[in-house]
Amino acid sequence: MGQATLSRDIRDLNLSKTAHGYSLPDSSAALALPPVSRLVREFVLGIRSAQNLLVVKTIVGSAQPVAAAMDETDWSELVGTIAGDDTILIVCPDKDDARKLSSRLEGMLT
Repeated sequence: MGQATLSRDIRDLNLSKTAHGYSLPDSSAALALPPVSRLVREFVLGIRSAQNLLVVKTIVGSAQPVAAAMDETDWSELVGTIAGDDTILIVCPDKDDARKLSSRLEGMLT
C-alpha cells in the first residue's frame, strides 16, 4: 500500500489531522465509513492477543480510521478501541471474546 492510497483513503474518510491525531468530522455530519472488512484487509498488518486485549498493528497513519470503523460495529466481542498512529488496542469482555474477535479479524486479512 502506497502513500497515495493512504492519502486518498484519509481524504475519502474526510479525516482531519489535529494535534491529537486524525479526527472524524463533526458527528452531526453523516460520515459513511468503508466496511470494516475492507479497512482491515487494506491496513492491518498483524494481531496479537494478551488476555482480554488485542493489539492490532496497522500501516502508519491508518489505526484511527480502522478503529473508528470497528467502534461502529455491533460486535459483542468488542468493548472499545484506543488508536494511535499505527496501533489499535482493543478491549474485549474476556479471553474467549478476544479469541473470537482475533479470529474474526484474521479472517478478514485473507
